[in-house]
Amino acid sequence: MKVLTEERQQKIIRQLNENGIVKLQDLVETLNCSISTVRRDLQELEDHGKLVRVHGGAKQITTLQSEPGVLEKSSKNVQGKQKIAQLAVQQIKADEIIYLDAGTSTEAMIPFMTGLDSILVVTNGVQLASKLADINIKTYLVGGELKNTTKAIIGADVVETINNFRFNRAFIGVNGVHRKFGFTTPDPNEAAVKRAVLKQSELSYFLADTSKLNEVSFAKIAALNAGVLLTDEHNHETLQQFEQAKKVMEAKR
Repeated sequence: MKVLTEERQQKIIRQLNENGIVKLQDLVETLNCSISTVRRDLQELEDHGKLVRVHGGAKQITTLQSEPGVLEKSSKNVQGKQKIAQLAVQQIKADEIIYLDAGTSTEAMIPFMTGLDSILVVTNGVQLASKLADINIKTYLVGGELKNTTKAIIGADVVETINNFRFNRAFIGVNGVHRKFGFTTPDPNEAAVKRAVLKQSELSYFLADTSKLNEVSFAKIAALNAGVLLTDEHNHETLQQFEQAKKVMEAKR
């Protein structure tokens, strides 16, 4: 029995490492055990500091300064990010000027943007700019300091450049979404760039998969009412916590 318990818990940790969050019902199905057994496993793992239980499941333990690199982030919650990305692209209209924030959530939008060759995109993401050029979208890459871990261009030069632009829509990646602390990210320099973008955009969207909800990072970007929250979360009780946002849009299952 002890071996079976260890095997279940190892599978739970593996799923957490892959997705950042696990759902109770999904674990019941994949582990082929009762809901009470899964709850006991989650409780035991939480007691040992391996995870944090949340409504309907569990999530990884993070700190205020936790910031995975691009490769690590790109492998987590891939399906959720793709659904959010598709929903985000559906908001874009022909001939608009769009800002795409550096990050894996916004990068996931690009495969769905083929055919939008009448728009202009401004970005601080080096990888995003390259991929946008590959699908023949006119792109302006702002200049400044390159942050190696996230491949984002940051710094005062970026903020100054952005202050001279206007955007129809901005799509912003975040590390945390919290009812009290709003939208946050670990790096104050990246937060400053995001805040500058928000001031220059007619409408802003924050892309946050389920693992980002109820998380808090070091640097505040904005309050919840600064824009529209795009997420793959569908639990009504969870989404109610973010009703201060201008609108909460859920990606289709």
